Amino acid sequence: MITERLEKLRKKMSERNIDAYVVLSSDPHTSEYLADYYKTRKYITGFSGSAGTAVILKKKAALFTDGRYFIQAAKELEGSTVELMKMGEPGVPTLIEYLNENVGECGKIGVDGLTLDYNDYYQWLENLGDRMIITDVDFVGDIWEDRPEKPNSKAYAFDVKYCGKDTKTKLKELRYFMDSNDCDYNFIGSLDDICYLYNIRGNDVLYNPVIISYALVGKDFANLYIDDEKIGDDLIELLKEQGVTVKAYEKVFEDLSELPGKSVLFLDPSKTNVRIYNSINSNIRISKGIQPTTLMKAHKNETEIKNQKNAYIKDGVALVKFFNWVETGTPTGNVTEMSAADKLRYFREQGDLFMDLSFGTISAYGENAALPHYEPSVDHPVTLQPKGLYLVDSGAQYLDGTTDITRTVALGELTDDEKLHYTLTLKSHINLMTTIFPKGTKSSSLDPIARRPIWQEMLDFRHGTGHGVGFYLGVHEGPQRIASVNNDIDMDEGMVTSDEPGIYIEGSHGIRIENIMHCIKVGESEFGEFLGFESLSICPIDTRPVIKEKLLPFELEWLNNYNKECYEKLSPYLEGSDLEYLEQQTKAI
Repeated sequence: MITERLEKLRKKMSERNIDAYVVLSSDPHTSEYLADYYKTRKYITGFSGSAGTAVILKKKAALFTDGRYFIQAAKELEGSTVELMKMGEPGVPTLIEYLNENVGECGKIGVDGLTLDYNDYYQWLENLGDRMIITDVDFVGDIWEDRPEKPNSKAYAFDVKYCGKDTKTKLKELRYFMDSNDCDYNFIGSLDDICYLYNIRGNDVLYNPVIISYALVGKDFANLYIDDEKIGDDLIELLKEQGVTVKAYEKVFEDLSELPGKSVLFLDPSKTNVRIYNSINSNIRISKGIQPTTLMKAHKNETEIKNQKNAYIKDGVALVKFFNWVETGTPTGNVTEMSAADKLRYFREQGDLFMDLSFGTISAYGENAALPHYEPSVDHPVTLQPKGLYLVDSGAQYLDGTTDITRTVALGELTDDEKLHYTLTLKSHINLMTTIFPKGTKSSSLDPIARRPIWQEMLDFRHGTGHGVGFYLGVHEGPQRIASVNNDIDMDEGMVTSDEPGIYIEGSHGIRIENIMHCIKVGESEFGEFLGFESLSICPIDTRPVIKEKLLPFELEWLNNYNKECYEKLSPYLEGSDLEYLEQQTKAI
């Protein structure tokens, strides 16, 4: 099937005399999570991971992806003729190196410009020599006969009682930034930024309450570009009261082309596709940088934090009920990875203001947990057994917050390696959670603090340690990121970020422990202001796999105090065997 699709695509390439065609994991809004309509890379390669880039040449094809997906990609690409390129591994070329090696000096490279952000486009222009980049082609779309429909959900208002700021206030803050930076206009292409600014939500992307749209803000106007059928009259009127005008989705190209000459437009080139960028009036000056709304939404206000904490209480209650159910049912042989994932959703649905999951549940038993982004399958059921480790990475979308949490629990007898690796992961988690650092510290600078206990045993994990989390928006958001990749964004007060180290042993087991942290001010000294973290996640951490002797005193104290806090906050909402399970799981060691 994949080979047939590749041949059809190559015929399209031949018709346009194109030597290489690049298929990205993106959409016109540079989204990480995609509506089915935009999953072109999955269609052409068979690889279903959330990150990866395909290159189709006349005689061969390749898929570039990162360490989170090496094992998964190898399995899914079997028989496809697509070669796996393990990004970052010794001897593996980068995407640009691969294109330079395989496309002649004056060759043509095709890509759908609606899915290529301007930052990457500029890098291509700078590094691909005289090779021509063609951006007006969508070859996958041309051959995709049963392509899903474009998403068509309805936008709805997001109540200020949850988010704490109305749109007028947010527009005032945005215009203050524009004035301070001598900008006349601000273009926004990313869906979460638009939904944040205008206090709207939708259901256009699975697990992400966003609506497909664009935004353009001037000093005396604010436009929302959206298809007519996706917004009702009541919301149009509500937005009008907040100073927002609704226009047709495609009108954004015309409006950008007609901006007055010599004016200044601000945009984030990493969140603006090439087709949009090329439509902008060439007589205006473009100012580039991180979208101010990205920074605004990263700094959660008091109302958002208060609501978020409430969401994590509900989430913790659901998780305790779930793990009690899992451990009770596993010895019967009737619990599978998939049935467990479904049951966890059931428990979450009982929570007030539940809207959806925040991503597909990673329910992984034994060796399957060695795949950081594993997905359970109905077609290939895996039964949980009363031995080994079970990893669950999951989250929910509540109107009062987005949750994300990972727990790895012992289902029975463990090997010495499983115990050691669990303990090292826990130490890494605690090291980051308890660290204190000067204000102005780059978020990526915190990464080695988490990895140190794991590095000490000459182990590592091939994913970031922490990502930002939205507020009833995407479970992944920036701009902060705790990872080995350099990030110039300071970890700042009000930011909400994950803490999720792990250890993955292919063919054996995988461990990850994740809480969501709120960055808070700890105090001041003659060296300035210092920050730290508090945990928003409230769910017991399993102590059964812990090698107590390997915990330092402060690590043991944190673990016992954290589990005690879980009991105090969750016990009022539990009864019977669920309460007994909570008591057992939160006993000090």
